[in-house]
Amino acid sequence: MKRLISASVLVLAACASAPAAPSDSVQTAAAPSAEAPAQAWNTLTGERPIVIAHRGASGLYPEHTLMAYKTAIAQGADFIEPDLVMTSDGVLIARHDLYLSATTDIADRPEFADRKAVRQTPFGEQEDWWADDFTYAEIQTLKARQQFEGRPMEHNDTLDIVTFDEVMDLVLAEAEKGNIIGLHVEAKWPSHYTSIGKGLADPILDGMKAKGLKEAGIPVYIQCFEPPFLAEVAEKSDLPLIQNMVGQPYASMMGLEYDLDDMTTDGVGADVSYVLGKDGQPTDFVARAHEAGLLVHVYTVRDDRPDAPFTDSRDELQALFDAGVDGVWADYPATAVDVRAAD
Repeated sequence: MKRLISASVLVLAACASAPAAPSDSVQTAAAPSAEAPAQAWNTLTGERPIVIAHRGASGLYPEHTLMAYKTAIAQGADFIEPDLVMTSDGVLIARHDLYLSATTDIADRPEFADRKAVRQTPFGEQEDWWADDFTYAEIQTLKARQQFEGRPMEHNDTLDIVTFDEVMDLVLAEAEKGNIIGLHVEAKWPSHYTSIGKGLADPILDGMKAKGLKEAGIPVYIQCFEPPFLAEVAEKSDLPLIQNMVGQPYASMMGLEYDLDDMTTDGVGADVSYVLGKDGQPTDFVARAHEAGLLVHVYTVRDDRPDAPFTDSRDELQALFDAGVDGVWADYPATAVDVRAAD
């Protein structure tokens, strides 16, 4: 039997607080429209789908920086998404990958030139600089960079790498102002950390407890691609869990198959390809997931690179909302908020 979804999460989906007015230093892109009157949605709960800021407003600022998170909050995102990896001395930092070359200036740091190492990954051998080979003090000397061409680069090498503690402090500060923002936390490659004696579950859960997120009313989802990690979290916590699903063609390449009827989590984090076919029309995935009692959160909608056959992310977002998804990850949260409001 599926565990009951956290009441605080459902309340947020139903009536998220209005976003705080952005400061002059935060880029808001297109200002989101006011939310439409309450209506029935084709979601699992009947409430409006949530907008999850993918690595913050990562289309506008280097991902997983305070500026990216603050911008997402100002744009009206319901949740911000910190991906978590760990340093050699056990500090949780917000990075999407274990390697550092794509999103930091480490390749230009001569003092770290000899710290490159080759590791085996699911996609073959890779030589890079790896987060868990560095202390937090060393990570603090790095600056963040935008990794995708065609996106703003003027903030490269100006923004810090942030810790999970700093991300939590940000949403707690928002809560004190009456603006409740949730955390959609992804543990990255937890099996690697377990293999080196640095499991991620306890540090994540202990960190949230120490900060008092529950007492502050901060909704939290824990997401991961690895079922054993989610099973461990389920044993230690009643937080709602999202089983992420590798999209095609990678799922077939890696021999991964998913059975919605066997899922023990509260929901799934599905690639867009599961929900919308190559013709842009909805599949039966959402209906089957909902029948199994599962939420469907979908990744990732990007204004600058919508998934085929769409040429405009607004059309893709509308198709996903029409399909009944319960949440969307978006690199440009303002667009998702705006499309949802106009529905």
